[in-house]
Amino acid sequence: MPLRFMHPRPSSIVAALYTARDLEVDVAILHGPSGCSFKHARLLEEDGMRVLTTALADNEFVFGGQKPLEGVLKYAEAHFSPKKMAVIGTCVSMIIGEDLASAIESAGITTPTIAVDIHAGFSENIAGVLATLDAAKEAGWITGDELSRQHQLMEKANEVEKVRGAASQEYIEPSRGDLKHVAAQRLIGCAKSGAKGVAILNAKKETAYMFADELIALHDACPNADITYIANLDNRGLPKVRADAQRIRDEMKKRGVPLEVIGALDEYGANGDALGARLRELAPSFAFIVGVPHAIPPEYTNGIECFSVTNGPRQVAPLHAIGHQHVLVEIDLHPKTLGVREIVESEFGAVIRSLA
Repeated sequence: MPLRFMHPRPSSIVAALYTARDLEVDVAILHGPSGCSFKHARLLEEDGMRVLTTALADNEFVFGGQKPLEGVLKYAEAHFSPKKMAVIGTCVSMIIGEDLASAIESAGITTPTIAVDIHAGFSENIAGVLATLDAAKEAGWITGDELSRQHQLMEKANEVEKVRGAASQEYIEPSRGDLKHVAAQRLIGCAKSGAKGVAILNAKKETAYMFADELIALHDACPNADITYIANLDNRGLPKVRADAQRIRDEMKKRGVPLEVIGALDEYGANGDALGARLRELAPSFAFIVGVPHAIPPEYTNGIECFSVTNGPRQVAPLHAIGHQHVLVEIDLHPKTLGVREIVESEFGAVIRSLA
């Protein structure tokens, strides 16, 4: 019997919504019940994208919902004057066999709009990302090269989760991680001892707005320590991803953090070997790794005292299992980084500053 995950995992529908956001879609329309992906739809509105729903009722589960969808498309165009729209499918629209592209055409709208046929039944949530990008490529919103790049990145991100992440076990007990003040005391002690260290930001997209603060906090606390700072803030990816990287990179430099750039914000899953190779070159005594620490294969971190920060309570046990001695969790990090355009103070960063 293949491995089945018995803890909640991300949804392909939600992944499609976030990808539409990264493509700078102004209005996304969920074609399904009003409660579908409710939490993330609300959160994404904090990030500037309007999310509407066709609010299909039980009778429309049987007789179809093309007319409601056409109506919402017309409403969105008339009320919001969007530059781009996306219709995102749901389990209901898939089961009743809705033709999203036909509804867009029949609505008579002029706004460039893509149809994303997706549901939550895929075993991997990257299906939602790829379905959205495939539609974007057909619409001419991204190039074939970028589509190919994104497919490769998603496969690597998926692989990391299966091998060392939250998809590596049938059930993982959620954890708040180790005590932050104890880990912070030890981290500061390592930095002030004269030992060589490396601080790595390898974060997923907008989560970097908070994870970056932890590197800044360490630099604030120990400005003269022998620490090399590395961040995945290169100028590649979808429009919003590139803009976020530029803002974070500029702010970190302004706040005095000397940066090496390895990888981009959407390359967090594919960045492990490049970061690992740099770790081998530097041969540090300790490493402070924030964002997606488990992207770095353990053969690169063996023998290094690792302080790792994640925003996933189910990532604590897998990180301990590959030898990371100190694992911290930034609870509710993702909601706090939606809609922001400047670095946000982290809980662990605040603890480091208080102890320094």
